[in-house]
Amino acid sequence: MTHAETDLGEHTLRRPELRPLWHTVHDRLSSGRPVTRIRLGPLDEAEREALADLLGLDRLPAPRPSFPLAQLEEAVTELTGRTVRETVTELVGPLGDRAGERRRQERERAGVWAWLAGHDTVRAQPALAAWASSCRAVGLVGGSPDRTRAQLTDALTVLAELPAQAEPLPVFAARVLNGHAHALDDGTALSTLVLRALATLYDTAPPQSAADRRALWTRAGVADDDLSATVVVGGLHPAGDGTLARVARVCAQAGQAASLTLAQVRAPGEFVLATEPAPVVHAVENPSILALALRRFGRDCPPLVCTSGWPNSASIRLLRLLADRGATLRYHGDFDGEGIRIAAYLLDKTQARPWRMTAADYRAAVARAPHGPGPGRLTDAPWDLELTRAMTDHGTAVVEELVADILLADLADTMR
Repeated sequence: MTHAETDLGEHTLRRPELRPLWHTVHDRLSSGRPVTRIRLGPLDEAEREALADLLGLDRLPAPRPSFPLAQLEEAVTELTGRTVRETVTELVGPLGDRAGERRRQERERAGVWAWLAGHDTVRAQPALAAWASSCRAVGLVGGSPDRTRAQLTDALTVLAELPAQAEPLPVFAARVLNGHAHALDDGTALSTLVLRALATLYDTAPPQSAADRRALWTRAGVADDDLSATVVVGGLHPAGDGTLARVARVCAQAGQAASLTLAQVRAPGEFVLATEPAPVVHAVENPSILALALRRFGRDCPPLVCTSGWPNSASIRLLRLLADRGATLRYHGDFDGEGIRIAAYLLDKTQARPWRMTAADYRAAVARAPHGPGPGRLTDAPWDLELTRAMTDHGTAVVEELVADILLADLADTMR
């Protein structure tokens, strides 16, 4: 092909009347899917004449013509020696791959949701799996996997830090989120996301008012004050002259429970546990178990902590303090949906391990009390996946008080 012929061919391809053709071909080839035919239109008469000249037709095509891509390929190659792909890249721009881009975006989306479902915080507290599913149902933040992952990372960071340390919300946010004091302000996307997680965790309705939102934050230890957040203990005989040690020791020596404030737990002063042997501290969900233990053992009661339902900031901080001082922690709670969620939460937040909370323990308890109330919404127990299946099969809750004799026998064994 001579230089003059090439120039003529280029001039033909660049005719303004062929622009609809090249834009349509560019769009089809950018789909990322196989293309065998090209459909155009509607074309005006000048555009139909230009197409007829290009393809070497002996008559005008229809206003909405359809023809094989191979026919166009042959005509373009004959005129310029180039391919159709090379031609539309030159005349319109680089070709895309929309199908490939969709596949890439789908992989990124799937990656975000798989990461969320498998996150340590979600796996440790299976009740949050429902929250993770609701996040997926809502979809990506602004259609962006990166923005979504960043926001979820912040939410998971907040959830991992709860219960908080009796801080105002802006102080808590600044500490946990790299100085962003207003990241959890009412109405922010992150605040809404975290509150939805807390509502799922506590099995309550999503907050509908400012008062509801404040109540959820308070339940999670944010804006708790140092005095109203308390934890009840019995049988705790620490050495040391710190306020916490002295209060706990005086009450234990009198065979009484001690109600320890968050202020005392946050600033324990000198607080020493026996080291030989390493102390075992048991924890329970219900105050009635602590009351029974004190009634039975009096001043000889083994160390026992009561969370009084969902562990607040004082409960978690005390259990962490005890573990830091060398104690081995064991926890028991109700065999119902909320009891399982409380146990998962506490085991995730502290070094405590389950105490008579296996599927075998549940089945033995049901055999003794087979006609209890329903267990409510059930989620997995990370320490024993068979437990939730057993509770689903029996459909019966077993409250802690019904196995109090077994728990007290275990405490008695620790005294030998």
